[in-house]
Amino acid sequence: MPKIISANLNGIRSAHKKGFFNWMANQTADFVCVQELKAQLPDMTEEFLTPGGYHGHFHYAEKKGYSGTGIYSKVAPDTVRIGFGSPEFDAEGRYVRADFGNLTIISVYCPSGSSSPERQEAKFRFMELFLPHLLELRAEGREVVICGDWNIAHHEIDLKNFKGNKKNSGFLPEERAWLSKIFDEVGFVDVHRGIDKRPEQYTWWSNRGQAYAKNVGWRIDYHVATPGIAAQAKEVFIYKDERFSDHAPLIIDYRL
Repeated sequence: MPKIISANLNGIRSAHKKGFFNWMANQTADFVCVQELKAQLPDMTEEFLTPGGYHGHFHYAEKKGYSGTGIYSKVAPDTVRIGFGSPEFDAEGRYVRADFGNLTIISVYCPSGSSSPERQEAKFRFMELFLPHLLELRAEGREVVICGDWNIAHHEIDLKNFKGNKKNSGFLPEERAWLSKIFDEVGFVDVHRGIDKRPEQYTWWSNRGQAYAKNVGWRIDYHVATPGIAAQAKEVFIYKDERFSDHAPLIIDYRL
């Protein structure tokens, strides 16, 4: 029964200091997908590369202290793919794919557009390029779980202040429609929402003000999966007992 965790670390070194790897060692997860490493290979200690005997595979951004993704697995993958074929976004370290038999695990970190209009345009370019890649994944006929920070809240239930954010990056109509297309037309499944339809299931909180204390959050971290494995999902859990970053780990148990 695979246990898969997605966690945006907002800096692997920072998360380590806050106890992430000690926590991870006690989770007995089969796969741990991480995003926002904010590190390059020279920064990666043995504990970061192979914690507790996990196999680690990473996509580093060319820019120092920026982005980056990784997958930890208990067993060695059959094949690994770094990047999804976009020179612009592969330079930002946003995608790692690992295949295990008929199962594909992907860690993705979609761009944020909140810092500037230029970054929002980059986010739209990513969306335009990533959708055909998702179609290609579906056409392979494999079971796929894409874990990561998608930087989009899908529905009004997925963020606290939806009325005040309809014109803000992460909740723009174009972004939400793009996610709807992935679920309704491409045929992937939002695994979390398939199991837990309650409000206030947030995975990210701004560091400004008292957002975390007041639970003024967003659900922007997802397991996006093919229908076969999505139907096997048994339990979803957002871990908030400790804070390793401004995101909370999203944990889902699957039956296979």
